[in-house]
Amino acid sequence: MLPQRIHTVTEFHRLMGLHDPDHPLISLIDTGSLRRPGNKERESFVYDFYVVILKKNPRVKLKFGRLECDFDGGVLLFMAPDQLLTLESRESDPSKPTSGWLLLVHPDYLWGTSLAQAIKRYEFFDYAASEALFLSDKEEASLVGIFLNIQLEYRSGIDNYSQNIIIAQLELLLSYSGRFYHRQFITRKVPHHQILDRLEELLAARLQNEALPTVQSLADQLNISPNYLSSLLKVLTGQTAQQHIQEKIIDKAKEMLSTTDLSVNEIAYRLGFGYPQSFTRLFKLKTDVSPSEFRQAFR
Repeated sequence: MLPQRIHTVTEFHRLMGLHDPDHPLISLIDTGSLRRPGNKERESFVYDFYVVILKKNPRVKLKFGRLECDFDGGVLLFMAPDQLLTLESRESDPSKPTSGWLLLVHPDYLWGTSLAQAIKRYEFFDYAASEALFLSDKEEASLVGIFLNIQLEYRSGIDNYSQNIIIAQLELLLSYSGRFYHRQFITRKVPHHQILDRLEELLAARLQNEALPTVQSLADQLNISPNYLSSLLKVLTGQTAQQHIQEKIIDKAKEMLSTTDLSVNEIAYRLGFGYPQSFTRLFKLKTDVSPSEFRQAFR
């Protein structure tokens, strides 16, 4: 069955049995007030607006892109327009009622503001993100405070300052979320180091098989997004994904230059370069000497 597309914030309100929103382009909703349309065990939706979901103890399992969340603690999800969200019913403990918030922001609200383009650079809106943001009680309280400030502002009446104040609150929300994601990279070391270990295996295999690795190809094999991979590596190694890949290429090239009689051109091709000049240029950029000059030191 095709997913149901929801075009506007008002349409979402009506579908969920709520009164029309106080503002047509932005709305904060207490999830306890939502009424799911129909009685289907599984439903899918596509939204034409940004959705930030802060959820606890849901009566449904959420599946978004590569994420599948079935959780009891506080968790934050970010959706950009045109992304698919699937809801699956599950048994719920009545002692743990559903609680949380939905923040809906239509792209039209961002026109002419600092967030109009900048919001696309926040990697946690990436459809291929590999995990949700898990929040401590203190972190959750900080974000709920921002949500309520946004709601208070759009309910207080529109004036010349309203949009600027709300945009500032949205930027604060995204900045805090970026900080909390960075914390999560550090505190969830075991799964993240497992990703790094797997990355090393993939890099070694590609270089062995004469296939030049790219950030996109490695991210695809790891089932995460390129932006997420770069952010993770930045925290764990201090390098972006591209820098990490290039370092491994250069290390392999040094090994081949110092231990084999292969020509520079042959080494370039074996590393997956289509043109030896590209290999030579990268090697000199990273080492300050050409491949031939590097090899001479071992003769």
